[in-house]
Amino acid sequence: MPSILSVSTVNPPHTITQDVTTEFAKELFESDFQDIERLLKAFQNGQIEKRNFSVPLTWFKEDHTLEEKNNLYIDQAVQFGAEAMTACLSSRDFLHTSIDYSEVDAIIFISSTGMATPSIDARIMNVLPFSPDTKRIPIWGLGCAGGAAGLSRAYEYCLAYPEAKVLVLCIELCSLTFQRNDRTKSNLIGTSLFADGVACALVCGDQVEVQRYAHQKVPSIIGTQSCLMPKSEDVMGWDIKEEGLYVVFSRDIPNIIRKWLQPVIKEFLDGHDLTLKDIAYFVAHPGGKKVLEAYEDALGLGPEFTRYSREVLQANGNMSSPTVLYVLKEIMKLDHNSEEWGLVGALGPGFCSELLLLKWSN
Repeated sequence: MPSILSVSTVNPPHTITQDVTTEFAKELFESDFQDIERLLKAFQNGQIEKRNFSVPLTWFKEDHTLEEKNNLYIDQAVQFGAEAMTACLSSRDFLHTSIDYSEVDAIIFISSTGMATPSIDARIMNVLPFSPDTKRIPIWGLGCAGGAAGLSRAYEYCLAYPEAKVLVLCIELCSLTFQRNDRTKSNLIGTSLFADGVACALVCGDQVEVQRYAHQKVPSIIGTQSCLMPKSEDVMGWDIKEEGLYVVFSRDIPNIIRKWLQPVIKEFLDGHDLTLKDIAYFVAHPGGKKVLEAYEDALGLGPEFTRYSREVLQANGNMSSPTVLYVLKEIMKLDHNSEEWGLVGALGPGFCSELLLLKWSN
């Protein structure tokens, strides 16, 4: 089965503590909410200590046009994306031999926070020496589910082309979508959660000699599942207006997860003759503290099962699509036993879930 050989992450340069963002939000929103002190508890109770942004905090104190924000998105996405791809192909965490850009057969590019045509992957190919024959597969609009979905699409590509090496590149610069004049509770809660991040994963087909590159056990992708909840467009996503992207973030997301997710995961695992008791590692996208608690409630799991997701959330916040790859990277760095199972899970606009079943082997 296709395998994940390497994962890299790139943190944008401006690290801001949650205490500082709390004070910024109070200054911005206190005239609009009589219960601002109660609402600001979301910042302190969300188990996020710091986040990384592509722009300094002073940038948010002024208005910016959609054109200005999107041009900044393009410039920074190319810079950070090239850095992440280079790091993934030469990672000493996972590889004893670097892989040349020319060996990459396809690039799957995932993003939902900016727009570019030609897409970011094409622009990066003019910076790094990829083969001009490299297939480009840009995917937009999957939000927090995008990282897991990108792995799923790479898995399918490698099933069709078992000699292939595929890069999955996720770039989300959520900070550049911030609407300082949006005085909704969704925007306030989004301000407490979202951050910028970049991640890249290398997926290879069966005919690639994994031992030629990898210096440890790697997870194979055994199967995947996508599931869409009907008529749930208003749960999560963007409202696109003249000034840009306005966040849609339903307060009911944790309750939806509790009611909807368990049978979806059970059906997926049943198809592989497995139960949650067989899963050693849950690679869960940490959408927020309440989302992780909803995972635990829905699946009957203890907090130790979401440990690595909580650690990523604490250090980075919710970076949308790359976040699940941050979690995967930390879990892949562990010393794994053969025949261990892992479950990758992420939820996104639609409302939808994306699941992958992993198995570690020699």
